[in-house]
Amino acid sequence: MALSPLVFDRVFEPRHGEAVRLSPLVARVTANNPGPFTFHGTNTFLVGTREIAVIDPGPDDPAHVAAILAAVGTATVTAILVTHTHRDHSPAAKPLAAATGAPILGEGPHRPARPLDLGEINPMDASSEGDFVPDRALRDGEVVAGPDWTLEAVATPGHTANHLCYALHQEETLFTGDHVMAWSTSIVAPPDGAMVDYMASLRRLMGRGDRLLLPAHGAGIADPLPFLEGLEAHRLGREAALLAGLSDGERTIPEMVAAIYAELDPRLHGAAALSLFAHAEDLAARGRIAPVDGRVALSARWRRLG
Repeated sequence: MALSPLVFDRVFEPRHGEAVRLSPLVARVTANNPGPFTFHGTNTFLVGTREIAVIDPGPDDPAHVAAILAAVGTATVTAILVTHTHRDHSPAAKPLAAATGAPILGEGPHRPARPLDLGEINPMDASSEGDFVPDRALRDGEVVAGPDWTLEAVATPGHTANHLCYALHQEETLFTGDHVMAWSTSIVAPPDGAMVDYMASLRRLMGRGDRLLLPAHGAGIADPLPFLEGLEAHRLGREAALLAGLSDGERTIPEMVAAIYAELDPRLHGAAALSLFAHAEDLAARGRIAPVDGRVALSARWRRLG
């Protein structure tokens, strides 16, 4: 991704299993689950001093849960907040709740962004926690508070239909989950996610004026607006590249991925195909392109209209 964010922690060191103090109210514990989709691992954030909110408890990894509890120490966990229900974010909520008695909060169960077509499968099913049900469902704008912190739920569908960010009022900080990350663009994979929703959510953040973004993977972003504007331009550039790829004939998504994502690690071409399909789905809804056989699908051959 050709973006140059001003990162909060300039050289990101995961320090797996340790609590890293980021501010008077925020500490980070990074799970030891590195990979091509998780970077160095999932960042779990602890907000507060005496009473603590845990944001994105992470994968179902007993060592990571133990590291969170060690970081909490003698304080009390009063809320466990989940940004979304992919398996690198939400499964540790249950064992953490069992250990602390704290309620689990999130937007709701995992669901696709749109109904599946006849015979369609969700390629992200294996990556999602299908049985997640929060103890308390949060609506956009709803507030969770402790003695020295206030967190507001900010609905940001797109990466998933149930994605939330959380705004820490006292420090003008937004915990962005997988919606915005400094190390990589977020995958938007239909029917799990939707590009039209993602772009609307991105533009919503552009109007907020947060001082700092703390993603669930990698470093924070200390100058959010230019970065968000660059991220929007990057997505629009992918859309333009898709349209250009169809300017001289019909193409499939894999054919266009090979050209548009030539610089990308080949291990991520499958994810890139899903994100390009999200762009194609959005462009088809706007009447810019259409599948040759009339069926909007990842396997379709596409043509440009007009």
